[in-house]
Amino acid sequence: MTMDFFLPEDNLTRSLPEETRITGLSVQTYPDGRRLRINLEVTPFQKRPYIEVTLVNSLDEEIASTSIVEPLSWKLEFTMHLRGEIRNPYTLKARLYYPEGPSQDPQTHTFDIIPSSSTSS
Repeated sequence: MTMDFFLPEDNLTRSLPEETRITGLSVQTYPDGRRLRINLEVTPFQKRPYIEVTLVNSLDEEIASTSIVEPLSWKLEFTMHLRGEIRNPYTLKARLYYPEGPSQDPQTHTFDIIPSSSTSS
C-alpha cells in the first residue's frame, strides 16, 4: 500500500514539470536590516522541482544564495542573511528547474534595504 504525502484537502490540479512555474516572489526586510524573509510560491506540481535563489547587490556581487531540493510544498518561506556593507539596490533571483530538464527563466525582484535606526536603551 502506498501513501500519498499530499494532504486530502489539496485537491488542486498539479502541473507537469514543463508547466511548473514560480508564481510569486517577495521580500521583507527584518528590522535589523541584516536578514530577509523570502516568500516564494510555485504552481502546484506533480513532480518536486529544484529551486536556486541568489541575492546580488548593486555591484552584481553575490551576497547570499540557497538551493532548495525537491520542496514538499509550493508555498515556501525562509530567511536569508546579508553579508558586507549595504549596497542598494539588491536583486533576488529565483530559478526553478528539474535536473533532467526542463528549466525556467529566473524570476527577479529588485528592492532596497533600509535598516531601522537603532534606538538607545
